[in-house]
Amino acid sequence: MLSRIGWKVVAVARRVERLQALAAEHTRIEPYELDVTDDGAVAELAAHLEKTGGLDAVIHCAGGAFGLDPVAAGKVADWQHMYEINVLGTLRVTHAVLPLLKAAAGDSTGTRPSKTGDIVIITSTAAHAPYKGGAGYVGAKHAERILATTLRMELAGEPIRVIQIEPGAVETAEFSLNRFGGDQAKADAVYAGYDPLVADDVAEAIVWTLTRPPHVNIDHLMLRPVAQVSNTETARETDI
Repeated sequence: MLSRIGWKVVAVARRVERLQALAAEHTRIEPYELDVTDDGAVAELAAHLEKTGGLDAVIHCAGGAFGLDPVAAGKVADWQHMYEINVLGTLRVTHAVLPLLKAAAGDSTGTRPSKTGDIVIITSTAAHAPYKGGAGYVGAKHAERILATTLRMELAGEPIRVIQIEPGAVETAEFSLNRFGGDQAKADAVYAGYDPLVADDVAEAIVWTLTRPPHVNIDHLMLRPVAQVSNTETARETDI
């Protein structure tokens, strides 16, 4: 959606073929293959961005949940994977691109900025409340939320906005499928009987936050489906 309103977007992900398909459909999108768990690759991305025009905003959306086991049966490898992607991936990329964002903001000041460098972090409603079986993912998203909140405090006085988008249930092709190890029936059941959010809903929220006047920061923007009133309660047709 940012490309549609004139932004040049460097779309970054592990599966470059999907990015290439996206770039074929939309102008102003550059596909870039990257694993956010690879220090060297992230450094190369920052160097590429610096050479090709710098960076005005970064959107951290790498993440995912793996497993829905209780703590007593939680798999250490699943927890490590979630922390590595959701938390350390965000930290690693932020380290690499923060100098570019500061350069983009130029001589602006944090009190009266004429331009900002923006950091958007996609966390989750899971960053605020637990649910059974979700301790690993909830813990990772809590850590990511605290990373963002602390970063905003540490950047006080600088023209950098730190924005958190916190979606509830979003139906995508892979989130629940990955969580349940490829079990399509379990994945489909997560979104059955109500209208979940879709990716475009979250994308529109991102665009809105980035297009606020430069003196306005959206600290937190939480969005849920109407039917999902909390992390543990969703009204479904079968419940009526």
